[in-house]
Amino acid sequence: MKIVSIIGARPQFIKCAPVSRALRTDHQEILVHTGQHYDENMSGIFFEELSIPTPDYHLGIGSGSHGAQTGRMLLAIEEVLLKEEPDMVLVYGDTNSTLAGSLAAAKLHIPVAHIEAGLRSYDRSMPEEMNRIVTDHTSDLLFVPTENGVANLAREGIEKGVYHVGDVMVDALLFNRELAGRSDILERLGLDAGTYYLATVHRASNTDDEQNLRSIMAAFAALDRPVLFPAHPRTRKFLEQYGILAEGNVRLIEPLPYLDMLRLLAQATAVLTDSGGVQKEAYILQVPCITLRENTEWVETVEDGWNVLAGADTGRIIAAVSQMTGGGGRSGSHSAHYGDGTAADKIRRIISAFDKE
Repeated sequence: MKIVSIIGARPQFIKCAPVSRALRTDHQEILVHTGQHYDENMSGIFFEELSIPTPDYHLGIGSGSHGAQTGRMLLAIEEVLLKEEPDMVLVYGDTNSTLAGSLAAAKLHIPVAHIEAGLRSYDRSMPEEMNRIVTDHTSDLLFVPTENGVANLAREGIEKGVYHVGDVMVDALLFNRELAGRSDILERLGLDAGTYYLATVHRASNTDDEQNLRSIMAAFAALDRPVLFPAHPRTRKFLEQYGILAEGNVRLIEPLPYLDMLRLLAQATAVLTDSGGVQKEAYILQVPCITLRENTEWVETVEDGWNVLAGADTGRIIAAVSQMTGGGGRSGSHSAHYGDGTAADKIRRIISAFDKE
């Protein structure tokens, strides 16, 4: 088969790496980078680190409002699909690149495969939630990471083409964990393992809301140890716009390559984040997580006690850190909800079987 894989954001690069390796043993893959993440530290370096093939198309879409960005992506992706005439389009996750890729393919009657299907936060104010829902309802193959995801789809009447394969993020993490262990990022930053918190903030509900961003930064500043904060370009822009300073123990640094981030996460006392991917990585690495949101699509991390939802409230965030790190650590169970690291190969086999139908 000729498969067009569409990616555009940092988490998708990570997920793409193991899937691309698996797919290319049986099929021809055309890799399309929308350019949704275009900063070198958010994009280019990932392809080198993770040995992802150079994209066949780089659309260079860049930033913009949701409507403008998605519209430009739709137009550019459609042109690629008309030229390449693929047998299938593969999309990842819940970004505007995901939505544009699935819509462009569906309107051209090209089968769509969605990796990370079935996730729901049940918060429709999140753009990602709407992207997930629309993409799932336009997909022919739905590769679901969890049992909860299968149940979510069934509640929406989607049962055909649904496959519980596990999470490709586990594949990527297991593959890269040894490489990450060789990173010297702790030494470069003058940190010791277990002596710092790691923070990431990029959701529009936090960055675009001045009070939320101020409350989060105030909580970081009040914590009992250094808070290492690799700031997304979007977040840094709003910090400057609002005049919010990194105070107290907060160390604001540039975004980091994946392997450096993986080592920092693995060695952190806890992570504070509004990222779905980081929540899941923390769970897999058994690092306590405080989520700066009121909901999560990764409900298993909360149910097992490794993640607590604290929103953007200063007091709740500080209390959650104390809860998750005090008294000798946390004591929740830890289950293999996200698979055993073989999701990419399962996806390859299912796609190959679909070709023969």
